[in-house]
Amino acid sequence: MKSLQHYWYHSNILTWLLLPVSWLYCLVVFIRRKLYQFNIKRSYGCQVPVIVIGNIVVGGSGKTPLLISLCEYLKAKGFQPGVVSRGYGGGVAGIKQVSHDDPAKFVGDEPLMIYQQTAVPVVVGSDRVAAVQYLVNNNRCDVVLSDDGLQHYRMRRDFEIAVVDSDRRYGNGFCLPAGPLRERISRLDDVDMVVYNGDVGIEANECSYQLQMASLQRLDGSENRTLSAFTAKSVHAVAGIGYPSRFFKQLKTEGLTIVEHAYSDHHHYRQDDFDGWSKDCIIMTEKDAVKCRHLSLNDAWVLNVRAVFSDELERSLSSDLLPLLNR
Repeated sequence: MKSLQHYWYHSNILTWLLLPVSWLYCLVVFIRRKLYQFNIKRSYGCQVPVIVIGNIVVGGSGKTPLLISLCEYLKAKGFQPGVVSRGYGGGVAGIKQVSHDDPAKFVGDEPLMIYQQTAVPVVVGSDRVAAVQYLVNNNRCDVVLSDDGLQHYRMRRDFEIAVVDSDRRYGNGFCLPAGPLRERISRLDDVDMVVYNGDVGIEANECSYQLQMASLQRLDGSENRTLSAFTAKSVHAVAGIGYPSRFFKQLKTEGLTIVEHAYSDHHHYRQDDFDGWSKDCIIMTEKDAVKCRHLSLNDAWVLNVRAVFSDELERSLSSDLLPLLNR
């Protein structure tokens, strides 16, 4: 059975049947945002700047690698960042600061991955206002990055970064449920920075970043190899992310012959997911790896990627974001 996301990126009758519901959804979202803009509903800030890295589209846009690279960028500039996240896919009730031994099924796969890769404090909770306050009160942070939360208007923000997937953009251009948009495309006119994940074209003068494949690490962390070591054999490619095709395309571009295994975003892996091929060579994303380290996989590898900023993004961060943080 095809998922609803399939219909969001193809012309079909289901889209048109859902349009009346989509229009109603857009109206509700518009009214809700205006209530916060006119202070009819109250938003709450904190004593340090809050930067939101989010998107207007449901599904993977690649914002988490950007957030991780932004953490490293800010640390290099002398700041002490912290991160708040909804912890989607986890089981936290209330507020929880992530630690190394937390299972992904409890705190969420993306928060655990962010913490393991950056070593900055990460706090998860459905109440982002409370999560921000807990983070600042219990850690030495002078800037907060919110992983997603562009539509969480109760949390006051000082800078908004909207991430757009260069390949899929906005799908059919309709709001939920007829299309993938959480808000209308015009919402991008109001954010402080729009950043494209992927190639935006030679002539485009836009902020962007490329996901650069660094190396492959054995799932247990005991060994590193280059991608070229895997070009001579067929491997199983595992991706439980918002846009698995991007990951598969990356591997194919590097000359690998792969058997594709696409799972739903935030999928919780079990041993029987790998029945019949658990002893074969497997390559997975970093997001999947935090949920698979307890499994028996003899030849599993993790593709390490990093977001490489374009010159335009570097300039915009320097001219627009850093002055705000240095006030």
